[in-house]
Amino acid sequence: MKKYLELVKFSHTIFSIPFILIAMIVAANGWFGWKLLILGILAAVSARNFAMAVNRYLDRDIDAKNPRTSNRPSVTGEVSENEMLLFIAANALIFIGTAYLINDLAFKLSIPILAVLGGYSYFKRFSEFAHIVLGLSLGLAPIAGAIAVSGSIPCWSVFLALGVMFWVAGFDILYSLQDMEFDKNEGLHSIPALVGEKGALFISKMFHIFAVVFWALFAAYANLGFFGWLAVIVGAAMLYYEHRLIQQDFRNIPKAFFDVNGFLGIIFLILIILDKA
Repeated sequence: MKKYLELVKFSHTIFSIPFILIAMIVAANGWFGWKLLILGILAAVSARNFAMAVNRYLDRDIDAKNPRTSNRPSVTGEVSENEMLLFIAANALIFIGTAYLINDLAFKLSIPILAVLGGYSYFKRFSEFAHIVLGLSLGLAPIAGAIAVSGSIPCWSVFLALGVMFWVAGFDILYSLQDMEFDKNEGLHSIPALVGEKGALFISKMFHIFAVVFWALFAAYANLGFFGWLAVIVGAAMLYYEHRLIQQDFRNIPKAFFDVNGFLGIIFLILIILDKA
């Protein structure tokens, strides 16, 4: 179990689960029931496990060359290629089965969603838009949450999803600064490799400004109250702090990536719960 949790960086699930729950709470205008809670979390976890395992499987040759990633279980052999393929298939089936139990629209969209999640790893081989594709992969979470409760895609869920997309793409650009030289040498496509440190920092800032704008539109279209708008303000403040940390020292990138962004989602969720209480 430990090697599989390390393979998919299970702790990073904290980025997507809060926003699928936020969408479910807003769609239900409060509590949505234990059944949907269990199914929603199962869908989020299996989808992310699928995406990360596909990424590790496809990138095992690249990861072996990068000192930062050379000790991953997919590279060291702790998890074999056949085990990864079985893990990928199992999580895909769990996700599709869970979607079937939720409602018809969720089931119909389950395979297209898996296609998007699995496609991220290919993009960095030919396009700097890989950051956006990763953002889109996590941005699908709130739309999925709204579908689970309402069986539809309300306008506010699209704004919430766009906010998540630019939030994730922005911090993925910052995280990619660690591999800028490696990406250049290996011919991989990333924003830092294309435009350098200063350009990457600027684009990341712009993406995070877009994220806050879309979160504000989400708050407006979802008719959120005081705590909902406070969530947007706190999110903006935390993103500002994240950029300050990284500008001070690039060694703060891991801290900014996991700690700041992890707490952002949790605090956002808590404030939405208070708003709908």
